Amino acid sequence: MNRELFGVFGGSETFERFRSSDEFDEVLYGSTVTVGIRDPDLGTPGWSATYTGEEGCCLIWGEVYVPHDDQNAARWLLEEYETDGTDALAGLNGSYLAVVDSEQSGGAFVATDPVRSRECFYTDDAGARVFGTDSAAVGRVLSDPMLHRDSLLEFLHLGVTLGEKTAFTDLCRLPIDSLLTPKSVVSLDRFVYRPRQFDVVDELADRLERALRRRASLPGRKGLLLSAGYDSRIILSEVTDIEHSYTVGTPTAAEVRAAKRLASQYDAIHTAFQPDERYIRPDDSKTRYTHGIKESLHIHHAGYTDEIQVDTMYHGLLFDTFFRGHFTAENTVDVFGKRVPTGRLESNPNPVETLLEKFGYNREVSLELAEMLSFDVDPETFVRETIARELETVRDRVDSTQNAISCCGIANQPSVPFHAHLSDNFLTPFLATDRELIDWHLRTPPERRTTDTFLQACERIDPHILRHRPPDRPYDATLLNEVEGFVRRKTPFLASFEPPWPNRELLFERHDLDRRLLADFEHVHTLPARHKLRITDIRGWLEWWSQSQMRSLPWLRPPDSSVV
Repeated sequence: MNRELFGVFGGSETFERFRSSDEFDEVLYGSTVTVGIRDPDLGTPGWSATYTGEEGCCLIWGEVYVPHDDQNAARWLLEEYETDGTDALAGLNGSYLAVVDSEQSGGAFVATDPVRSRECFYTDDAGARVFGTDSAAVGRVLSDPMLHRDSLLEFLHLGVTLGEKTAFTDLCRLPIDSLLTPKSVVSLDRFVYRPRQFDVVDELADRLERALRRRASLPGRKGLLLSAGYDSRIILSEVTDIEHSYTVGTPTAAEVRAAKRLASQYDAIHTAFQPDERYIRPDDSKTRYTHGIKESLHIHHAGYTDEIQVDTMYHGLLFDTFFRGHFTAENTVDVFGKRVPTGRLESNPNPVETLLEKFGYNREVSLELAEMLSFDVDPETFVRETIARELETVRDRVDSTQNAISCCGIANQPSVPFHAHLSDNFLTPFLATDRELIDWHLRTPPERRTTDTFLQACERIDPHILRHRPPDRPYDATLLNEVEGFVRRKTPFLASFEPPWPNRELLFERHDLDRRLLADFEHVHTLPARHKLRITDIRGWLEWWSQSQMRSLPWLRPPDSSVV
């Protein structure tokens, strides 16, 4: 990877057992921690920073802003830690991991940002606690890596491995809003729901403007991954020096045409990347960013990286999650046999059912897939029990069932590989993780975290933000959009709304990926493309770095063999 953090709770000799210091741009030697960083943009304001002084040492990896615009965020954190302890972490803003080793306070830890937007993997298997941002690099220190059965099943059925698990039994990752010490994992309280009544629209507008200003000063040529939807357009509106926007899609597709109109409205060049094999095929450029726990499917742009000629890349990832209630359970009505959301929340939601739907669980496909796996596990029972257990882990952070659903979804967000890939190749602001915006999410009652609230806030910032509406949402009312979409699908000679993303099934067939990716497992060819891509993801991730015996997919049984 282009950017990496790797460290040990131990001295330089322990560090050198696992990695050479020559692999990193800088290595910090503390009394308890030795940690290396590789980052071509180390020291850029708003980005990775290091500091060593009499107090100890500190490293922050990723995007970070601190109060008073201190030019060295690592120095600021270490100095604040001397007086405020771990409460100082509340002053950090961005998408980051922070490592602190304090001589005076005798403390050493690795901390996530409040929503774990960047993963930290660790293991004690090698006789020392080893940690890092690259799961493969940390996994290589395992003496005898063993696949984690439940992790694998979660990934195959849900598209995401939940909680602290990874693909291997002795490799873990930090949970949401936590820190790692030499002997323990400590939960923090920066991400706790405390809803209250306030002017949610004005507050969201003000906080969005400040968050955008905070991130507008990153250097170089600026670009934006632009959809025709609601989320990324506010960035295009407010960051005035964005030169180039990019959309994945056929130039004649409604999504691409609408994105091009948006780019023209704000004087940005627009490029559409033709969906082809580069979009659909999971190779090293994608799978390494999944860490073996999430789908490469979400990294839509990976195959086109060499054609993106910018230094700083913006995106609107997770706007729907934090501001528009993606994980809240909506009330629905029956319209000609289809359940259509009304725009109101469900008064008595079933959290397991809601999360199964949000994660995209498909019962019929999972039953078919289960017959192909070397595990005697009922998928329906398994996914329900594993989500129920995960919901219990967030109970102390929430005040209601609706917020429990949201918290569990955020803690296990499937689409984070999208940002992981971008931030390894560009300076990448993650606007949704702004501390003020996260605070807005935590304080806003779930019934007010809606698309309507978000659009009102955006229109207060820019009254012309909806000059070009998303092609599949011609009306303000959710119910009207859903009804028109249904009528279009059912009415002969009336064109349906086009989906925003390319057709996976068509691309999988067009590029003969059954033969090219899964020729030795013909019996899985009947599965949908998404599930075949999950199989290929985990296979590719293992082949990229692991031992040869892992590559035969022992968990995927040959046709006509018995279940073990």
